[in-house]
Amino acid sequence: MSHVLVPLPRRAAALVPVLPLMAVVALTALPPAGDGAGPADVVSALVVGYCVIRLLRERRRPLSPVAVVLLGLPVVGVALAAMGAASPETALGGLSRYLQIFVLVPAAALVLLRRTSDFLAVAWSFVCLALWQGAVGVHQYVTGTGASYQGETVRAVGTFGAQDVMGMASAVSLGVVCAVGIALGRAPVRQRAAAAGCALLLVLPLALSFSRGAWIATALTCAVQLALAGMRRALRVGAAVVAAGVVLVGGFGVGTAMLQERIDSITQVADTPDQSVIDRYTLWAAATGMWREHPLTGVGLKGFPEYRDGHATLALSSGSDIEGAGETFHKQALLSPHSMYLLVLSEQGLIGLLALAGGWLALLVCALRRVLRVRRSGPGLDCGLVACGLLLWLLVDFVYGDIGGPSTVLTGVALGLTAWWALSADDRAGAVRRDEVAERVEEAATR
Repeated sequence: MSHVLVPLPRRAAALVPVLPLMAVVALTALPPAGDGAGPADVVSALVVGYCVIRLLRERRRPLSPVAVVLLGLPVVGVALAAMGAASPETALGGLSRYLQIFVLVPAAALVLLRRTSDFLAVAWSFVCLALWQGAVGVHQYVTGTGASYQGETVRAVGTFGAQDVMGMASAVSLGVVCAVGIALGRAPVRQRAAAAGCALLLVLPLALSFSRGAWIATALTCAVQLALAGMRRALRVGAAVVAAGVVLVGGFGVGTAMLQERIDSITQVADTPDQSVIDRYTLWAAATGMWREHPLTGVGLKGFPEYRDGHATLALSSGSDIEGAGETFHKQALLSPHSMYLLVLSEQGLIGLLALAGGWLALLVCALRRVLRVRRSGPGLDCGLVACGLLLWLLVDFVYGDIGGPSTVLTGVALGLTAWWALSADDRAGAVRRDEVAERVEEAATR
C-alpha cells in the first residue's frame, strides 16, 4: 500500500516561512523557568541561525543598504561600551542581548517576511498572546493570586510572574496596538470586527496590570493610529472606547478604587510621589550623573549596577517588594534606571544613544511616509498602522522602562515588523496590490 503525501492547503503553506517568528511570540506565553534564556530566546537564536543558513544556500543579498545601515547602527555604541566594560563576562552577555533584540531578530524578520499576509499573521500572533496573558491576568485579579499591590495579591502579571511585573503589561499593550491597527485598516469586515473586539477585551487586563507606563504608551499610540486612519473613524472608535470604559469601570466597578488611585498618581509625580516614583527619579539622576562623567562612551556595558551607589542619593530604597503569583516575599534589587534612553546614555554614552535612538527615529519616519502614501491610494493600511504603532509604543514606553525579562524578545519581533514595513523594496505598494489580488482569486476559487 503506497502512502501519498497530501499537500498542505495553499493558505496554510504560505504561512510556513513565518511560523518561526510566530513560534517566538507564542513561546513567551510559557512561564519562565529561571533567570537564564527562556524558550522564546532559544527559538529566536535558532531562527537567526536558520536565516543565515538559508541566505548562504540561496546566495542572495538579504538586506538593502539602507536596512544594513539602520539595523547596524546599534552595533557601534554597543561594541564601544563592551570594550569599556569592567567585566568581560557581563559585557559579553549584554552585547549578545543587545544584538539579539535590536539587530539580529529584526534582520531575521526582514528575511522571513515576504507579503502582507505574513505580516498580519505575526500581528495576529501578538493579539493571541495578549488574549492568553490577559485571561490569566484577569483570573489572577479575580482570585487574588496575582502579584502583590498595596498589600493585596491582585496585580495581573500573567505567566511572567512577580519577578517581571511589566511582562504582561507589555504583551497586552502590543496586542492592543496590533488589534487597533488591523481594525482601522481595509481588511474584510469580519476581520476588522474581530480585531476591534479583541482590542476592547484587552483593555481590562491592561488596566489590571496597574502599569502607568504601559497605559500612557498605549493611549498615545492608539491616538496616533486613529489620527493616521482618519479623523471620522477616530471619533467613532474613540466614542466606542470611552463607552466601553464607562461600562467596565462605572457599570461593573472593575477595580474602581485601586485604578482611580493609580491613575491619580500619574498626575502626582511632582507633588506627592510614591516610593516607586521616588526610586525612579533617583535612578534617573544616577544615570545622568554617570553620563556626565563619561559623556561619549558611558561607564561600559552592564556597568550601571556597579556605579549606581556612587551616584544615587539616600532617597533610593533598598529594592522593590516582590510577593505573590507563586513568589514568597523578598526584595528585588534596582539594577537599572527604568528608562531605556538613560540606561543607554549611562552605559554607552552619547554615541550609543544617538546610534540606537537615531535608527529608531529613521525607521519611524520611513514607516510614517509609507502609511501616508497608502492612505491616499493603495492597500496595506492595516500593516502600516500596526508597524507605526509598534515602534511608537516602544519609543514612548522606553521613557519609563527598559529591556529585561522573558518579554524582551517581543521587542525584537516588533522592531522586525516595523523594519519590514519601513525598509522593504520601493515597489511595496505594487507587491501589496498583487498579494491582495492573488488572495482574492484564491478565495474565489475555494468558494
